[in-house]
Amino acid sequence: MPKFNVPKMTCGHCASTVTTAVKSLDTNATVEIDLDNQLVTVESTADSAAIAAVLEEAGYPNEQA
Repeated sequence: MPKFNVPKMTCGHCASTVTTAVKSLDTNATVEIDLDNQLVTVESTADSAAIAAVLEEAGYPNEQA
């Protein structure tokens, strides 16, 4: 499962936006949010590069953890 550091993710609204972005690629994706560590873990059929790109498009720069 790919993990992403998302430094601009700081609140519940951010977490919701990130989850919605990932699910726009794969509606069956499982998204785990750790706000304290600004970490997103994704279980999905989409590849890591596509997930990173959709997070960036949603306004959340990231790097794979």
